[in-house]
Amino acid sequence: MHTEGVDLLVIGAGMAGLTAGARAVRDGLSVAVVERSADVGGSARFAGYAWTAPDHATMDRHNPDGDQALKRALVDRFADGVEWIRSTGVEAKDAQPVLSFGRGHQFDTNHYVDTCRRLIVEGGGELLLETETERLVTEDGAVTGGDVRGADGERRRIRATTTLIATGGFQGDTALRNTHVHPHADRMQLRSNPHSQGAGYRLATAAGAAVSGDNAGFYGHLIPSGIPFADPADFVDMSLYYSEHALLFNLRSERFVDETLGDHLTAMALLEQPESRGLLIADARVFRDWIVGSYVKGAVAVDKYALASRRGGRVGLAEDLDELAYLPAEWGYDGEAIRDAVKLFNDQAPTGQDLTPGRELDRLPLDEGPYYVIETVPAITFPFHGIRIDDRARVLTKDGKPLPGLLAAGSDTGGLWHRAYAGGLASALVYGLTAAETAACAQRPRLQTKTISIDPGTESRPR
Repeated sequence: MHTEGVDLLVIGAGMAGLTAGARAVRDGLSVAVVERSADVGGSARFAGYAWTAPDHATMDRHNPDGDQALKRALVDRFADGVEWIRSTGVEAKDAQPVLSFGRGHQFDTNHYVDTCRRLIVEGGGELLLETETERLVTEDGAVTGGDVRGADGERRRIRATTTLIATGGFQGDTALRNTHVHPHADRMQLRSNPHSQGAGYRLATAAGAAVSGDNAGFYGHLIPSGIPFADPADFVDMSLYYSEHALLFNLRSERFVDETLGDHLTAMALLEQPESRGLLIADARVFRDWIVGSYVKGAVAVDKYALASRRGGRVGLAEDLDELAYLPAEWGYDGEAIRDAVKLFNDQAPTGQDLTPGRELDRLPLDEGPYYVIETVPAITFPFHGIRIDDRARVLTKDGKPLPGLLAAGSDTGGLWHRAYAGGLASALVYGLTAAETAACAQRPRLQTKTISIDPGTESRPR
């Protein structure tokens, strides 16, 4: 087996791994990046915004049970993460509202991941595509690299001062989903790249890493039932972001969640309902203002109802409330009960009293026909259960101590989100940069006397 050594071994070439690798190369570290697929980028190629809560109070309000240190670091370091994107030559637009509470920046994620790849390779780093990491190498309780196998079957041992796990989560593995997300998580379509199948999770736990996020949930969105994703563009086009302005009913024809919490949280609630499916009902006002509008300023608007109808989804159009009573019997819902529930909501909405106990919300009634009905199911992007880390991206053991030589970032990690969410791309960005900084600290005495070239065409400078 061929053996070689680097300062930082990165396992996974998505948002977190590429960010860490590019920053580490810029800081003078020798880097090897291992990726099991034939291309870099992972699920980041399907995104377009880096966003999170604007301050600690907002983060705590929307994600009260997440790890305090991880939450604080994300909020505090997010602005530096955006500046890092800009420093690579990729435009990050001015901040704008995202969801009801976040602030974020639109940027071309394809341009960004391709730029990071270029920075790594041109900076002397090695990128190994279609390469599996078979195991982590440990010596005296520390991780000292990994054994990898290329597509040609050749095995190599890459020794590293620091190893970063950044494989993007385990959403592509239904057994892990059923174990750590929900017993029926295999019902969900994968709203993600297919290569994130828990490789990093298994590597880290085999080396002694602790995990966090039991019953923590997942990030995903509601999509029309019965329509398989045709290509990654569907991950956005088919997501029913407008659901926070509509009403959602389960198979018992009952509302079971406060829809205004947001589509990403409603998806978690629907998974736990009978058969994990429900009816999403909106009126003409919601159709006009939200279904055919942009979810985030600057995003391309897609008529979700028309798309679901064209693709053969369960959709219906009721000219008035009374027509809701005549839902097709084969769908399994009680149309009369749903009609009565919408009427009750409309009677109470002008008073600000929602049907969800204990919540006082200023919601507008759904009283403008016609009514747009879509049967919906949840789809998963990544789980919130994962490898436990501290705010320096160091992997922790079960006794809460750092596992020497091992870091993790992005969707492989757990603890940051607990049945709540405020930006996965932001987390990958921030903790990818944090991992590079932690790796650089391990090399700092050597780097203090080293002269490196920051980028082709720029002058060298001492570090």
